[in-house]
Amino acid sequence: MANQPAAKSKRAPQRAKTSAAKDKSSKDKKSALKQEFREVAGVDSRKDYVRFTIAILLMVAALFMLLSMVSNIFTGSEDQAEVLSGTVGQASNYGGKLGAYCAYYFMNNLFGVLSIFFPIYLLAIVLKLLLKDASPIRLWLLFLHFSLIVVLGSVDANYIQEYFLPDSWKHGLSFDLGGMHGRTVLAYMTEYVGSTISGIILFLLTLGYLGYWFTQIFIWIFKGLHRLSAVFFGTPSSGDAEAGEAAVIEEPAAEPSLPDPLEAAVDTEAAGGLVPTADQSAAETGPTEETAAPTIRFSLTDTVEEHPEQSGTAPLMVNGEAPPSPLPTVIEGSLPISMLHTGQPADPQEQSVPLTIIEQTEEQKSAQKTAADVAALPPYDPRLDLSHYKFPPLSLLEKHDTGNVAIDMAEQNDNKERIINVLRNFGVDIGSIAATIGPTVTLYEIVPAKGIRIQRYKSLEADIALSLAAPGIRIFAPIPGKTAIGIEVPNRKPQIVSMESIINTQKFRDTKFELPIALGKTITNEVFMVDLAKIPHLLVAGATGQGKSVGLNVLITSLLYKKHPSELKIVMVDPKKVEFSMYQPLLKHFLAQVPDSEEPVITDVKKVIQTLKSLCQEMDDRYDLLKAAHCRNLKEYNAKFTERRLNPEQGHHFLPYIVVIIDEFGDLIMTAGKEVELPIARIAQLARAVGIHMVIATQSPRTTIITGKIKANFPGRVAFRVTNGIESRTILDDMGANNLIGRGDMLFRNGSETTRVQCAFIDTPEIEAITEYIHAQQGYPVPFELPLVAEDGVDTPQDAVGGGGSSFENIARFVVNSQQGSTSKIQRSFSIGFNRAGRIMDQLEEAGIVGPVNGSKPREVYVHSEEELNAILASLKAQGKHFD
Repeated sequence: MANQPAAKSKRAPQRAKTSAAKDKSSKDKKSALKQEFREVAGVDSRKDYVRFTIAILLMVAALFMLLSMVSNIFTGSEDQAEVLSGTVGQASNYGGKLGAYCAYYFMNNLFGVLSIFFPIYLLAIVLKLLLKDASPIRLWLLFLHFSLIVVLGSVDANYIQEYFLPDSWKHGLSFDLGGMHGRTVLAYMTEYVGSTISGIILFLLTLGYLGYWFTQIFIWIFKGLHRLSAVFFGTPSSGDAEAGEAAVIEEPAAEPSLPDPLEAAVDTEAAGGLVPTADQSAAETGPTEETAAPTIRFSLTDTVEEHPEQSGTAPLMVNGEAPPSPLPTVIEGSLPISMLHTGQPADPQEQSVPLTIIEQTEEQKSAQKTAADVAALPPYDPRLDLSHYKFPPLSLLEKHDTGNVAIDMAEQNDNKERIINVLRNFGVDIGSIAATIGPTVTLYEIVPAKGIRIQRYKSLEADIALSLAAPGIRIFAPIPGKTAIGIEVPNRKPQIVSMESIINTQKFRDTKFELPIALGKTITNEVFMVDLAKIPHLLVAGATGQGKSVGLNVLITSLLYKKHPSELKIVMVDPKKVEFSMYQPLLKHFLAQVPDSEEPVITDVKKVIQTLKSLCQEMDDRYDLLKAAHCRNLKEYNAKFTERRLNPEQGHHFLPYIVVIIDEFGDLIMTAGKEVELPIARIAQLARAVGIHMVIATQSPRTTIITGKIKANFPGRVAFRVTNGIESRTILDDMGANNLIGRGDMLFRNGSETTRVQCAFIDTPEIEAITEYIHAQQGYPVPFELPLVAEDGVDTPQDAVGGGGSSFENIARFVVNSQQGSTSKIQRSFSIGFNRAGRIMDQLEEAGIVGPVNGSKPREVYVHSEEELNAILASLKAQGKHFD
């Protein structure tokens, strides 16, 4: 009994220890659970808890949005009215009232069914937060693809809904499949390019994106198959690959040693870098299974260690075989290359073949250096000659909006009823009628009734005009490309098409035409533009006061707003002396002329003939340059020159377009006749390829003026109002120009297609403002000069420098008098070929008259007086040298 308290006292510490052990075990379990949770969730710190919490919240929000959107597809029609009124009671959406509002906002106001990608992207963010660095998801790339799918897919969905879904399905939808974004973009596209073109654009964009994913999936499949093949069949190791590169030659292990020449070439003991033989390797590394047939691998590109036994690596082998013993280290220069490949001693004669080093000449080194310098240069930019040139701003043009009026729909409906009544009075029925309202003319498209001949509609042209009490009624049946008859009726209050409204359009700003001409607007209010470089020549005709001169000013203004002075030169011929006088300030920017011309705008008939012949010579010179450069047209030639593939020292230079504008062509024909017609016909036939284009205008389009040669070479025709049908047929080969209403109303014909256009209007103050703006800027030192050719009463360069002597003497005097040592100048002035002009220039350099080539600049002239030149020529004759 006495011992019982002692026993209790002994058990107490034991119980305490047991309790402490249990608490420690419980804490260990809790810490293990926490550690396991951290490992699973990736939580190691306070920041990780925050990241984990955000991920959970985002996941809940994403799943809620996903549930609401999916539910809205089926229950949206039940909740739509209450959502719009803001009085949602018991929502049918699985997400409740909040889900109904959320789904309506995303699916109706944003991207329709494609809005489902929003919660999917949120789930991707959740995975990125949970997996942290182990996540393979790249959010920026996923955002890029999702954005593209949502933006493009919403438009696709609305297009499918609009044009492919049955009406019963459309009425059952509570939202557009593409949402407000798809509906807005599709409406904008169809308004500007039509439903068919919009569908083609969307189809190509979608097909391109799907094609991208098809290629990516193909690449993934290919990589997966490659990895599977590696797992099942294995891949060759690097050692096997290296062994496969060299030829394998097997020899018996007991092969005798190398021949005497090799033993004499290298002392095996002195080299200190011998590869151990098979027996030595076996002795040093111990007995192995391959001791009886040891192999050594060795590649000719490898280096041999001097003491392989100290490196701890396996001995090297030669192509999978035991090399002859002993195998010395190959010392540079001790053995010929042929022996390294064959293992046989080389012929002593091979070692004594001398090495001949061929040095390049100074000319070859200079040529290579010059070619390298040219290749390092950037492409040539012709605009750098006038690098500070600024194109005219739009502020120089007037808007001319004061006369513009709104479309009078009452007038259009009245005209429609009158047309229908006239046709019915004569027993002619129609199927339907539609109107296209233009700035000055309205086109009524009539679909004829079945069984009615088209000729009956055309025969009623005068009756329709009488009923409408309007001049200029034009009927053309049928409309090209349509199964309808067109009746063009002038508007009672025509609108003015200002030049500013044409220039200030994206179509004109973004055009890729070489020589863009914006003439005006069509009946459908579209900007009408043509490329003069493709026409390539234009014939303009119209009676006095019908807009012909304004049309020429519109043509010139279009070119001035689009082309740099280095890219375009204009030759103006104005027999009336007043039409083009306002363009004289452009002399050192855009105008071209013959060297001795007194006025930049040509008004004298004799100067016109000389200028036309100079243009013919310029055309021939350009063809010589194209022939030397192996080019077919001006565009290819200039592309080669800008890429620095043509040498300026050989006479090559950048060739600008030349546009020849002749007003009152009829007056020139009456005064000069064939002398004017023949060079014009020659230029029209040949000059297209070298960038020379013509625009001729006349107010008398008669057959005596517009002859067969002219008509055959001027496919582009512009006809303003003329007095009768004969003149209309002369200019257009068809009727219609006699029925125009004037004031810029015109017909444009290129080939077989005729388009009615309201020509733009530009006033004289606007032209003066443009020319003064360009004139105030820095121009070229001298105007662009055309070649000078001989004419009656005009001295040739040979006559001017004395004549009577050889070509060399004449050219030498010309160079000294003009102080210009330019091959192209000699070529143009003396009407000789490029090769001959270059040869004479070299002779002038040999005689000491001009200096050496100075890049693209003219050569320096060393002789400055006739006395010095005569002394040089006399000295050459005394020495018996003859140049020609």
